[in-house]
Amino acid sequence: MNAKVEALGRRTFASLRFRNYRLYFVSQIISFSGTWMQSIALAWLVLDLTGSGTALGTVLAMQFLPTLLLAPVGGLLADRFEKRRLIMGTQTVAGLLALTLGVLTLSGVVELWMVYVLAAMFGTVTALDNPSRQTFVMEMVGTADVGNAVTLNSVVVNAARVIGPAVAGVVIAVFGVGECFVFNAVSYVAVVIAMFLIRRDELHAAARTPRAPRQVRDGFRYAWSEPILRTTIVMLVLIGTFTFEFSTTLPMLAEFTFGAGPTGLAVMTSLMGAGAVVGGLAVAATGPPTPTRLVAVAVGFGLAVGAIAIMPTIGLVYAVMPFVGVASVAMIAFSNATLQLHSDPTMRGRVMSLFSMALIGSTPIGGPIVGWLGDHTSPRVALAVGAVGAFAAAAYGWSQLLRQQDAAVPMAALEPAT
Repeated sequence: MNAKVEALGRRTFASLRFRNYRLYFVSQIISFSGTWMQSIALAWLVLDLTGSGTALGTVLAMQFLPTLLLAPVGGLLADRFEKRRLIMGTQTVAGLLALTLGVLTLSGVVELWMVYVLAAMFGTVTALDNPSRQTFVMEMVGTADVGNAVTLNSVVVNAARVIGPAVAGVVIAVFGVGECFVFNAVSYVAVVIAMFLIRRDELHAAARTPRAPRQVRDGFRYAWSEPILRTTIVMLVLIGTFTFEFSTTLPMLAEFTFGAGPTGLAVMTSLMGAGAVVGGLAVAATGPPTPTRLVAVAVGFGLAVGAIAIMPTIGLVYAVMPFVGVASVAMIAFSNATLQLHSDPTMRGRVMSLFSMALIGSTPIGGPIVGWLGDHTSPRVALAVGAVGAFAAAAYGWSQLLRQQDAAVPMAALEPAT
């Protein structure tokens, strides 16, 4: 029995045997805790300034629109340059932006237009940063362990979702939202230090792509020409646009449906994060992702989000949130690993920029739609639309599986690129 438990532990935490990944792992816990604190504080700041779900959705759109527009550029940079240095630069700039927002808020001069501008600047940094951070995981652990590392990275994000909102709820109640922005600024220092300590001779660095014309367009064409990449990205577009809008739907549900305030929002977000941590650890112990499992997870995601939409009390919402977390982390981990494993190394940065565009860059479209629905109908309707989006993604993925089977080329049988 002990031997089985030890073997399970080794499979679950396999990537942590790499020193570089351990440094990265710890720094991400600190950094993402600050990010989640800022996310809660930003939502509350906007609602305090405007009382409008539409304004909240617009701020999120301003934050994520640059990803829709600039992620391919970030992907090309990741393919061309040293990812470690790129990450150090983007994290430093993000920290300075968080500090600026904190100073403006603490001084009492912050206005909505300032939030819009800073949100857009945050989004620009994220667009250039995400492809490098996504693909740097593979450089730290290699192809064989990338699925495990990606999943553990998702666990980090969601562990921070437990820590960050819980701390943010206390900080906002006792001090205010400005202190959350300042803490987030400090948290970026952990990532910069980790990047300094990374041993470059232990990295599995891919060959850098030389400068050539039409490289961004070539990345789009490559991803669309590969069935498993195309199917995964389309599923992510649907789910990213309508389902992963929790930064808009949960604050509205907490405030306008249940009157639970920032504490209720923090509890919902923390419970979702706790479920994602448990689910992520379970996923980390499994084998490589398959398209069938990705479709099944999309169905589960839709069921969980749909359940939140119809829960009559906030206590029942709390009970369902961990299941939303499990489904969300499985969706992100399976799709991320699928794209990385099935991408040509020279195209991996550009493919992962499409991952960012589909999951994050879709928010400028979905955020205002979901916010408008919440304002003019109810937050429950906005959540129900998210459930429908997940079901639509599952239906599309299943139809592509059937098409591949009819063509006698099962998607699950495709070999990962090396």
